[in-house]
Amino acid sequence: MSSTLLIVVIVVVTALAFDFTNGFHDSANAMATSVATGALKPKVAVIIAAVLNVIGACLSTEVAKTISGGIVNDQLVTAPMVFAGLIGAIIWNLATWLFGLPSSSSHALFGGLIGAVLVEAGMSGIHAGKIMSKIILPALVAPFVAGIAALLATWLAYRITDHTAHHSSRMFLNGQRVSASMVALAHGTSDGQKTMGVITLVLIAAGYQASGTGPAWWVILAAGCAIGLGTYSGGWRIMRTMGKGLCDIESPQGFAAETASTAAILASSHLGFALSTTHVCSGSILGSGIGRRTEVRWATAGKMVIAWLVTLPAAALVGAITSAIADASAWGVVIDLVLLAVMAAVIVRQANHHKVDHNNVNDSTQVGVRKGSAIAGGTAA
Repeated sequence: MSSTLLIVVIVVVTALAFDFTNGFHDSANAMATSVATGALKPKVAVIIAAVLNVIGACLSTEVAKTISGGIVNDQLVTAPMVFAGLIGAIIWNLATWLFGLPSSSSHALFGGLIGAVLVEAGMSGIHAGKIMSKIILPALVAPFVAGIAALLATWLAYRITDHTAHHSSRMFLNGQRVSASMVALAHGTSDGQKTMGVITLVLIAAGYQASGTGPAWWVILAAGCAIGLGTYSGGWRIMRTMGKGLCDIESPQGFAAETASTAAILASSHLGFALSTTHVCSGSILGSGIGRRTEVRWATAGKMVIAWLVTLPAAALVGAITSAIADASAWGVVIDLVLLAVMAAVIVRQANHHKVDHNNVNDSTQVGVRKGSAIAGGTAA
């Protein structure tokens, strides 16, 4: 096996590992509100989300094309750069998962790639205009659009129905089962494609695929399965924060938030925007809380926003460092792999001291990002 092919194989495996972390990091996006209201049992919720993530990942490739040929110059990118960017994204995903922070896996990936490419290829290695139009602007606009839609939908739901009546309550709970499933499907059409785009990018960079082409069928299948498996593992820490940490959620709110999220994510996927589903779903939950006029825990929301703001530059910094290491010597990729393994082991070991799983995901409403609260009680995923 040639050295180029070996590096490509390592990068593809690392990309699928990132896809797995993306799945458990973002499983809360689809199912947190339904689990919080009792519309779906936790284990049932993640099974449904996993299956629909796989299906959604196979429905479209517009976002994958944005990643593979939109944000970086595929003529200047090398496989070690992509590998370094993935390390930055994985480490950030694991760190934010440890603290139950629903930060953006998408922006972690973009940041890692941008940092890795910048340190080696300079500004000519990235497409600043497309980064602004396809990533930065949607990240600023989408949470507000989804939040306003959820606010209005929640306000209407509480005004035109007697949500306390048994039949209305059952109607909203059944509606949540459908709307949560739609969010999971939409999540697959968005986040499921991002790893496809990364793998396609490295295949183009290594000369195994023509520039400008979309992901191969085996890439679509592998990426879809990886994110589905990650989703099935639960991501219980972040699900606790989104379901119980932002506001107390009732079924009309959950239905409104999930419907608004689905519409925003599907629209962005159709247009090829590399949107953060975490931003959209968090914005919808906050909007539903305002629409119901219930207590919104703004301290938790504020810390989430801070995490959103630092995600891209933090992942970019790690990507830049690991890219410099990978380019420094023939053993650079091996050194980066060791660093990734050590960091992942430390984070998982720490998480296992304070486990959160399907048995205690709904235990507390005072959770999220305050010290000691995000990791209080029961599995590492």
